[in-house]
Amino acid sequence: MPRKVVQGPIRDKEKTKQKLLAAVGKILRVKGYSGLKVSKIAAVAGFDKKLIYEYFGSTDKLIDEYIKSQDYWSKFSPDIEEEVHIGKEALTQGILTQFENLKKNKELQKIILWELSESKPILKNILKQREDVAANLFENVTDPYFGENAKNVRAMLALIAAGVYYLNLFPAYNGTEFCGIDMRTDEGRDEVKKVIVEIIDHYYNTKK
Repeated sequence: MPRKVVQGPIRDKEKTKQKLLAAVGKILRVKGYSGLKVSKIAAVAGFDKKLIYEYFGSTDKLIDEYIKSQDYWSKFSPDIEEEVHIGKEALTQGILTQFENLKKNKELQKIILWELSESKPILKNILKQREDVAANLFENVTDPYFGENAKNVRAMLALIAAGVYYLNLFPAYNGTEFCGIDMRTDEGRDEVKKVIVEIIDHYYNTKK
């Protein structure tokens, strides 16, 4: 059993925090969100649980920081003044990046499933952060561009975003085709990405 460490040198603080965050990811990947208990996190990291409270304030704040580190949209911070002129490219790249990121990130898949199955303040917080990012993009990029059709564009992007989540989660847990497209293959995924680009292009071309 790893030796418990209550307090180490200040220079090791960041390394210790990273190990605690990594422990959250490992537990989430192997045991799921039900395994995220303070004693379990401390044991996996190899530290005394007192360090969780000392460095993060609480288990929830530790988990919240971990979720932020994994969540693409929470980290998405474009230059709004610049994006007003290249909104289509920013939106398209953001959605395509999330599409691929969610496939690779098993921990993020667990987080999305957790958000769908439980109501917790920690999850509502991350959802609010995502919505704040989206609101910033809508209000400063797409709404001014599309004017009276802005809500229609929001609905279109909502459907695409929902599809991005579902088309990654479904094959990850059931391994079957969806609408005859095998989402486990590069060919199937490329077809979906091509259609995402076509839909966004259509809206922008219609506006022109």
